[in-house]
Amino acid sequence: MLRRLRHALFLASMMAAPVWAADCAPVDFLTLPLPQGDDPVVTALRGAYPGLSVDAAGVRLADGSLIPLGEDPGRPPGARLAEPSLREQFHDIYPLAFDLTAREARWHDPGRARVEALFAALYGGSEQAVRAGLKKVAISGKASFLISERQGAACQMRAALAEVAALPTDWAPAFRNVGGSFNWRKIAGTARMSTHSYGIAFDLNADLGGYWRWSNRPEGDAGPYDNRIPADVVQVFERFGFIWGGKWHHFDGMHFEYRPEIILYARLMGQSAPLR
Repeated sequence: MLRRLRHALFLASMMAAPVWAADCAPVDFLTLPLPQGDDPVVTALRGAYPGLSVDAAGVRLADGSLIPLGEDPGRPPGARLAEPSLREQFHDIYPLAFDLTAREARWHDPGRARVEALFAALYGGSEQAVRAGLKKVAISGKASFLISERQGAACQMRAALAEVAALPTDWAPAFRNVGGSFNWRKIAGTARMSTHSYGIAFDLNADLGGYWRWSNRPEGDAGPYDNRIPADVVQVFERFGFIWGGKWHHFDGMHFEYRPEIILYARLMGQSAPLR
């Protein structure tokens, strides 16, 4: 399995991922008519990434190689997190309501399990390849972020920041002392690549968004999360395809990442989008 993953990462670094035009029309993933299909995992991936070739076997790369869908046999959560199948990425359903009770269940981390070969295929499999697709996006002169233009991520980010800037509530504190965006690195304490490496993640004010490792709690028992990121800011980003780490048991309250497939899958599984 590890050899296949490394091979897929190498192939992905050799190919260009689809890039949306800079003037693309942003998509509201909470009101977008749900795509149709028998398998919600396949349907969510197709709806999130229109240029991606997905069928019942898995994701087919440009050279014809396959990232298999695999199964979700209910493995222990640590094993699922360390080396998930594509199907296991969707094991936990992301709550679309602003309700932090779901994260109280141990290991309820919707979107935290990631198949690195998929993200390499979408955004680039090396630091150089990812950097070639980055674009700076900013909010009212308060903060700026480097986000990939591939798969429309930067387009979606620009639209989200414009809507945040128009909110009637005080959103500005969340954008002070931001934690950054693109950074080719491993997740702290693991051998797994961070989604910051692919140019699809950003961190807001670390003073307002806590991180489970800072509380010195053991993995699997992250404890309570005292959120101070405004709910309306979170909900705007969710509309444009970004999930929030504050809804994870292993909370990362400053962290957002572009995962429209997770939003669409939640809707396909019956989650209701919050009223605007």
